[in-house]
Amino acid sequence: MRILFAGTPETAVPSLRRLVADGHDVAAVLTRAPARAGRKHKLVQSAVHDAAESLGLPVLTPRTLKDPEVQTQIRELDADAVAVVAYGLIVPRALLDTPWINLHFSLLPAWRGAAPVQYAIWHGDNITGASTFRIKEGLDTGPVYGALTEEIHSDDTSGELLGRLAESGAELLSRTFALLESGAAIAQPQDGDATFAHMIHPADAQIAWSHPAVAIDRQIRAHTPEPGPWTALEGARVKVGPVSLAPDVTDLAPGEIRDGFVGTGSHAVRLGTVAPAGKRTMDARDWLRGARLTPGTRFEEKA
Repeated sequence: MRILFAGTPETAVPSLRRLVADGHDVAAVLTRAPARAGRKHKLVQSAVHDAAESLGLPVLTPRTLKDPEVQTQIRELDADAVAVVAYGLIVPRALLDTPWINLHFSLLPAWRGAAPVQYAIWHGDNITGASTFRIKEGLDTGPVYGALTEEIHSDDTSGELLGRLAESGAELLSRTFALLESGAAIAQPQDGDATFAHMIHPADAQIAWSHPAVAIDRQIRAHTPEPGPWTALEGARVKVGPVSLAPDVTDLAPGEIRDGFVGTGSHAVRLGTVAPAGKRTMDARDWLRGARLTPGTRFEEKA
């Protein structure tokens, strides 16, 4: 089976490498065009672009799939199917005559959308997983070929959980294409109530200290490493790393800081690491020694 691979971030790289290692015929790779990044705003190509070049695969970087010339270029690759992992561009109806098989990091129809891993942690799920499904019109609505489950650990960040799913999902995707090639793949309609994981913005990662400690812990872990949980102190942004629960400390107001603890709407949490504006990430205890906060100082509450 001749496959076109479409993906962009680091989490898609294990799938590309697994398809090649398992002997699938990957004809070419679609990925997002290089984007400016860093303080110097240099053009940086995607992680999948780098991986494709290391594997000696042709790379296409269209800025849209709606361009008729781009669609012609894709059809001329004569792929039997397209493997999709976090590609990032909408696939128009005109290209869907060829099966586009997406690896999605949830147990569909749970957490359809752009940020399934973050939402699973944020909402306190105990189990998540990955699904392979055929892309249809509509948001992650197509029939499912296969799925796997993954336990969410109590201290998982979205980066850690996504890293595990990227590896196990790569095996699932390769197995799905092996079944498609043999004619044994069976796609089943999605069953159950859908939930939605909308695109996450930096404002979503601002910590709401008036919420219960458990909710704050989940919010912080869900947004680590991206877009990065944060709060504000005297108008300056402070990035916050994962915290630990401190149920015995109950005398702090929401956002109030004392000896490394911060008050919430229930009991306190203990800070782990922080990154004050313009500074590197450091142990919260080191930051507090240098900051010399006056008693009663609070992080600002989310508006």
